[in-house]
Amino acid sequence: MGGQLTQFAPFLLMFVVIYFFMIRPQQKRAKNEKEFESSLKVGDKIVTKSGFHGKIAELAETTVVIETMSGKLKLERSAISMEMSAALNAKKA
Repeated sequence: MGGQLTQFAPFLLMFVVIYFFMIRPQQKRAKNEKEFESSLKVGDKIVTKSGFHGKIAELAETTVVIETMSGKLKLERSAISMEMSAALNAKKA
């Protein structure tokens, strides 16, 4: 019985390492992005994941309308980059 436990110990250890270095950080990042998306408000300056810069004009449950220099664009909230928007707002502060 003790021999079987030592056989599975490396696999158990690998799973624990993978969980703490890969799965858990990804879950934490997803939670932070959801919080960021829900904290958006009209007038916030944002950057999309594709690189568009704009200011939020309207908010809906899953979409957002942003004003850019060339007009208004309707996007999914998930298309807004948390990191690039934070960097943009940090530069201006």
